Amino acid sequence: MEEKQSSLLHKISKVISDFFNPLVSLIIFFVYMSVREYTFKDSMLYFLPILLMIIIPVIIWLVWNVKTGRYTNMDVSNRVQRKTLYIFIAVCVIAYLIFHYVKTGYIDLVMLFILVLLFALQISNLFIKSSMHTAFNIFVAALFFSLNWKMGLAWLGIAILVGITRIILKRHTVKEVFMGAGIAFLVSFIYLYCNIQFQH
Repeated sequence: MEEKQSSLLHKISKVISDFFNPLVSLIIFFVYMSVREYTFKDSMLYFLPILLMIIIPVIIWLVWNVKTGRYTNMDVSNRVQRKTLYIFIAVCVIAYLIFHYVKTGYIDLVMLFILVLLFALQISNLFIKSSMHTAFNIFVAALFFSLNWKMGLAWLGIAILVGITRIILKRHTVKEVFMGAGIAFLVSFIYLYCNIQFQH
């Protein structure tokens, strides 16, 4: 019975962890923001470049590297393998930031802070394999919080749940999950502060 319970817990943890991966969580936020803040046409104009310049290239990169054996899995749990993933995502985000700035004349604050979070995780990765799943979900909670505090709190609950699943699945240690959370809280706090400043 104990074995069956632990395997059920493992399965549930895997579903939660796989679904709320950084890409899916960010897509959910962008869709929510688009529906809330923009008309359909404007949201398409905002979301399409993100989809074409960041989300699709990152998915292709992950699938290709897993298929060719460079990455062990789509999670990229290996610390050494992670380096190239961070670099690739950063290049995509920088390309998008330049494109967005040239097109609109202002910097996309959300994407800029995603880049800051990536760099912080990359630096911490030299010492400890911080949980990217936990970090990004906490940052997504801050993004939601800037639009709707109830959604922000709900997503923070999801982020905590994701952090727990990472430990259950043995993808991260407690220390690695706390490190990812700590980095994300710091970046999220600065983002929310800057967001308030820009609105005034």
